[in-house]
Amino acid sequence: MHLIPAFGTVLPLIVAGFAVAALLALLGTPIVIRLAHRIGAVDQPNHRRVNEAPTPRGGGIAVAFAFLVVAGVILVMNEQSGQLVDPRGLDITEFGALLGGGLLATVLGALDDILQLRARWQLLGQLALAGVAIVTGVTVTYLANPFVGSVNIPLGGFAIGFTALWIVGMINSINFIDGLDGLSSGIALIAAVTLGLISFTSVINQPLVGLLCFVLAGALLGFLRWNFHPAAVFIGTSGVMFVGYTLAILAILGTAKVAVALLVLGVPIIDTFWIIVRRLATGHSPFTPDRGHIHHRLLDLGLSHRQTVLVIYGICIVLATLSFVLSGTQQAYAFLGLAVAFGLGVFLLARGDSSDALDADSYDGPTSSDAQ
Repeated sequence: MHLIPAFGTVLPLIVAGFAVAALLALLGTPIVIRLAHRIGAVDQPNHRRVNEAPTPRGGGIAVAFAFLVVAGVILVMNEQSGQLVDPRGLDITEFGALLGGGLLATVLGALDDILQLRARWQLLGQLALAGVAIVTGVTVTYLANPFVGSVNIPLGGFAIGFTALWIVGMINSINFIDGLDGLSSGIALIAAVTLGLISFTSVINQPLVGLLCFVLAGALLGFLRWNFHPAAVFIGTSGVMFVGYTLAILAILGTAKVAVALLVLGVPIIDTFWIIVRRLATGHSPFTPDRGHIHHRLLDLGLSHRQTVLVIYGICIVLATLSFVLSGTQQAYAFLGLAVAFGLGVFLLARGDSSDALDADSYDGPTSSDAQ
């Protein structure tokens, strides 16, 4: 893949947007921490959690604030100047779904951070977010054919259902992997940078979408300063909902990037898939917390908290690199291969575990924030 000639022209905007978003999140997170302590949105240490001191949740509010402010300014300025034109014909309504839906996702997530809502209410909120995107015209209309790279598969009447599944699935993938300090925010950062670079390639050619991806990456980096182990704040449901929704929409705005997002976010997506399969197969609810996640297995192997997070970061970076060197068809095969290898690896790791990872006595709740 080759970068478009306009990349050099847009580079100063990328650096500025990234830096400002990072600074806003960096400075805004301590404010959120103080507010969380004041209203009691704090995870207390116990045998189920990794935090050894009371740790506030809801840090995702700072990420959302940084992104929405910077992205909003960029979109308004671009609407007036017309500097970055999307060749695919995206309009302000679709970008409005990105910002408006992101704001709604943050509010819904913040309610859970404060009130600790049941899983069914969170799911209803996720479906409402998917509805916002669909009503405003943000849908996945076709998918790349995994067997014939030059042919796309139109979804037709299935577009709405697939779009809802994509958005809800992305949110829950971020939620399920949010079990260790800095894990979900770091993975999302890698994904945002990858989607941003892909957007500036000649195959995709969406400089405005790419710029917004880098703004999200900057916001996540600024927050990661406070979220990496030992975390001073957890991203919370507000962050999970916002980041999952925003990544899902940024991928949809360039439909060809859905396959890229699948590959780059392969670890949380496939981890979520196998966890749900195991829970259903054993008669548990898909939302029942357990110790069957990949990060729990790595911890059980003897890796430290930071080592586990860095190993998963490394896997995601390798997958991100593959998204650049592989074609659309090869990306699909790589994702399927990863799914099989992932399932086999988790199965082999689980064989040596004498305890039942799905036993409520072994794991009754989230480890760091609201991970399931």
